[in-house]
Amino acid sequence: MVKSQICDIVGIKYPIFQGAMAWISDAELAAAVSSAGGLGIIAAGSAPAYYVSEQIRKAKTLTDKPFGVNIMLMSPHAEEIAKVVAEEKVAVVTTGAGNPSKYMAQWTEAGITVIPVVASTGLAKMSAKLGAAAIIAEGCEAGGHIGELTTMALVPQVCDVVDIPVIAAGGIADGRGMAAAYMLGAAGVQIGTRFLVAKECNIHQNYKDKVISARDIDTIATGKRLGHPVRSLKTAFSRDIFSKEYDSSVTNEELESIGVGALRLAVEEGDTKKGCFLAGQVAGLIKKEQTAGEIIEEIIKEAEDILGRR
Repeated sequence: MVKSQICDIVGIKYPIFQGAMAWISDAELAAAVSSAGGLGIIAAGSAPAYYVSEQIRKAKTLTDKPFGVNIMLMSPHAEEIAKVVAEEKVAVVTTGAGNPSKYMAQWTEAGITVIPVVASTGLAKMSAKLGAAAIIAEGCEAGGHIGELTTMALVPQVCDVVDIPVIAAGGIADGRGMAAAYMLGAAGVQIGTRFLVAKECNIHQNYKDKVISARDIDTIATGKRLGHPVRSLKTAFSRDIFSKEYDSSVTNEELESIGVGALRLAVEEGDTKKGCFLAGQVAGLIKKEQTAGEIIEEIIKEAEDILGRR
């Protein structure tokens, strides 16, 4: 069995977290993943607090299983959303892009399990000292905002410096990836890109089709010049912004402005010219649409078959 201590901590059947993807991870996807035995996570992104509140309440009508909310701490609405999740008493909060220390007491008092996403051992140690219940160690193979270290390098180093469970993220899409994460010392996995093609994922069909048709070399990291690299599929938009990073005549402000609204264009309109299609390097492994339940059951079966042959 792949069950680990994270299942007991969070109250889930399988140690699979659904990655929080801004504009994508809504109540319907989160509820579907949670109902299937994983941990569904609503992405707050830069959305206002009222939107997050609506999604939490909607998810509660769709599942009676635990689900989480991811809070991007750099969001201008982070403080309001921190209060919303406490008031709604969500089961789990995952955090990224900042230090959650100012909210820890508030969440702990509300009975919330806090699990920060980190990209370095330093952030992992700090999070553990703050009282995190577990750590999500995310490598640069992931889609969206990324750090420098690969999952293979990051996860065992994080496992060595904290005494709480570590969830491996980045570059994991099937049971082979899950089994590998266990060998690195992880107690579970977080998966984002594969859930893009879940039937309960409400993105434009063009987005799903691009993931399904992607090859192993079809992602690109942009934004390094700005200090916050992002991995997405290679498109006219991503190639253009990548080339402008090396153009000294383009200011940082201009570079920042190019990306404004590009993810929404991909998610809602499927705009293949101006949209930014976030996806991880494992997109090349993904070949079909399935329900969230089918995805989870397939991953678990593959992982158990592999681990059973050790």
